[in-house]
Amino acid sequence: MKNKLTHMAVAALLSTTALSQFTPAFAQEASETASTKEYFSEDGLDVLVFSNWYDSLFSDAKISGVELIQHDNRVATNGDIRLSATPGQWEPIGTFKTRRVDVANGVIEADLEYADYDFQYTIRVEKDDDNYLISVHSETPVPNGLAGKAGFNLEFIPSVFGGKSLLVDGHPGILPTYAQGDMELRADGERTDGALAEPLPIASGKSIILAPADEQHRVSLKSMDATDISLYDGRNQAQNGWFVVRSVLPEGKTGKLMEWRLDAAAQENWERPPVISYNQLGYHPARNKTAIIEMDAKAVADKEMHLLRFDETGKAVRVKSMTPKPWGNYLRYKYASFDFSDITETGVYALEFDGNREASFSISDTVYDHAWHPTSDVFFPVQMDHMYVNEAYRAWHGKAHMDDALQAPVDHEHHDLYRQGPTTDTDFEPLQHIPGLNVGGWFDAGDFDIRTQSQYSTIRMMARAWDNFSIPRDQTSINWDTNYTDMHVPDGAADIQQQVKHGTLQLLAQYDAVGHAIHGIVAPDLDQYTFLGDAGSKTDNRIYDANMSADEETPTHSGKLDDRWAFTSRSSALEYGSAAGMAAAARTLKGYDDALAEKALQQAITVFAHEESNEPTLYQHGNTTGGPFALERIRAAGELLLTTKDPKYAKSVEKAWDDALPFFAGFADLAVEIKDLMPKNYDKKLRKAAKDFIAKETQNRSDNPFGVQITRGGWAGSGTVANNAIVYYFLHKAYPDLVSKDRVYAGFDFLLGQHPGHNLSLVSAVGAKSKKVAYGNNRADFSYIAGGVVPGVLVLKPDYPENREDWPFFWGQNEYVIPNGAQFIFLANAVAELEN
Repeated sequence: MKNKLTHMAVAALLSTTALSQFTPAFAQEASETASTKEYFSEDGLDVLVFSNWYDSLFSDAKISGVELIQHDNRVATNGDIRLSATPGQWEPIGTFKTRRVDVANGVIEADLEYADYDFQYTIRVEKDDDNYLISVHSETPVPNGLAGKAGFNLEFIPSVFGGKSLLVDGHPGILPTYAQGDMELRADGERTDGALAEPLPIASGKSIILAPADEQHRVSLKSMDATDISLYDGRNQAQNGWFVVRSVLPEGKTGKLMEWRLDAAAQENWERPPVISYNQLGYHPARNKTAIIEMDAKAVADKEMHLLRFDETGKAVRVKSMTPKPWGNYLRYKYASFDFSDITETGVYALEFDGNREASFSISDTVYDHAWHPTSDVFFPVQMDHMYVNEAYRAWHGKAHMDDALQAPVDHEHHDLYRQGPTTDTDFEPLQHIPGLNVGGWFDAGDFDIRTQSQYSTIRMMARAWDNFSIPRDQTSINWDTNYTDMHVPDGAADIQQQVKHGTLQLLAQYDAVGHAIHGIVAPDLDQYTFLGDAGSKTDNRIYDANMSADEETPTHSGKLDDRWAFTSRSSALEYGSAAGMAAAARTLKGYDDALAEKALQQAITVFAHEESNEPTLYQHGNTTGGPFALERIRAAGELLLTTKDPKYAKSVEKAWDDALPFFAGFADLAVEIKDLMPKNYDKKLRKAAKDFIAKETQNRSDNPFGVQITRGGWAGSGTVANNAIVYYFLHKAYPDLVSKDRVYAGFDFLLGQHPGHNLSLVSAVGAKSKKVAYGNNRADFSYIAGGVVPGVLVLKPDYPENREDWPFFWGQNEYVIPNGAQFIFLANAVAELEN
């Protein structure tokens, strides 16, 4: 559920047939990896067959199997053999083996297996006139262990189909808007993925038509053999559940086990409407200004675009009109640009193209000055753990996790990339309470864990903002004695300093409690981990006492085993990262909380000295144990140099430089900050590293019209875009001859609306149109947290950019994380400073 992974798409084994021989039934994008681009395509409809593979962390990210993209809207996914009617995010999936594309016959096949059951099978999709035949094949019968369990599932997104009509064997019905349908208790009485009960079918029959009256989204499924098709609603078990159509595989049969005929609405000659992307806040008069028009690949960009200015009476006046300049193709779209950099008059403007007028924006020399306020004023207070957080009439959450934390058991691989090694590396026994951890820290993301790596990354970026912009804004009252945060209530202290204090309290608490940095603190089981609601009610806030019965409690202790676990295996990368965070915090806290600043600095000095004089502990698991060792090491040396000005840390930076250089983008900001504290030969090394980075990043951004590097991982790339924009800010300040400030603006524009797919700002409540449905801990309400930054546009292979505004549960697209929030605070201030 967080930015903890790299998308593990399995390399397809595909036909080597020449591209010129591809039939019209297949879509093909010309590129250097063209052999991986095949899928079925017709006007208004694409059918993908394992173009993407399930995510390596959570198994089911709803981006694999047989998928339907209907009129440029992905409406169905996960067409595959599953072991329950509505499987949850962590339940078993088959293992992908190979994929074959038979171009001549219009067939795509994928081979998979459930190795634990020795069951191999093939999913086959074949174009049949205007329909598609979906079938499952196996040389062996369904094994006894899967009999009655294994079935072919295809999932349909409720945000599109909820409330639409339904026909089952000709009988009418309606698909529920909200979770409905009957449930039955599990026969084994066990909880799986947090659920005690299984859904019963909404309907069953030989033919199911979803949304028969909707020419955009009608989908017809017909069983071509004796198997029935059943329809389920997965939302009773989990708010992120989908509608599932399913046929249970017959027992004792080999060869073709089942077959459906799929007919999906596809409008002839359909074209996707154009999207005008621009900065939803607007533009400084002196900066570059370019709108990007994203069009259907078949569209002809011969229409004029107009820039309108609204005069003092509110009347719209055209101030510029021209035919957009063609850029070329990227992914599945055609692009053109409209440059209006010559327009500098202050005012309110709007862009108009092909009869569509977009939301208005400003041209003003103060347009960016307040962009970061929602992130500081709302998002970060809401994310504060171990606090009661209040906003006017609303309590965002009660006092949370005051029972932290229990020592995690040894040799235990947990969910969410936490793992405890062979020992505790502490004086505590497994499941023994570790006192002192119930202070400070932010919820890492849309869930409720404290991930140490996120904590120190956020502290460092906030400290960087304090160092460069000395932000005095005070709109939040924080009282650690009463564990109470009150939003929009000044208390006489700068909010950035207070937030840095909150993160630093957690880092120092770890050293006070166990003597070293820990991976983090996370819910003990999936039932708690999937909790949505008030963080203050996630646990009973009473320390677990093994000598008490489960329903016994006192004001401070209980026998309820609901306390979060602390994962404590030592990691030198995590130690260096924490030292860097504490050293940076010391600068920010100086003059505000001098005692805490000194404690943080001394702890950082001690940790760094220990790691430099001992063999490193290279324990790693996922990304809860620190970033690359060399990167964390140079960050610690650089932050200590910046804070202490002690030349010995300059030597440490030089010692770490060569090993860290492959990760230059991760410490380039710091590398520039310490330039004046380093020996004279350092500038030459830094300048060369900057030139190499710029050259590589220029190549990486050349494939798209947005002027940024758009990543292709399972977690979308707004964090990379923001990081690179921040790097460019520092490199421009150090070497303006190497890079212009336009590259800083490109990253800022991307976050605020100029990206593929749609033109919403990726920062909730910032800009005229922004993300209003996101993956915060309030996601079940289809709502948002102002100032939160989402990962953004996820590029699904081979060519589909997606960021859903109707479905918050796509964590790879929509989940807020605290480091991205800190990045935005810095970047917004940096952009404002560049012009003002």
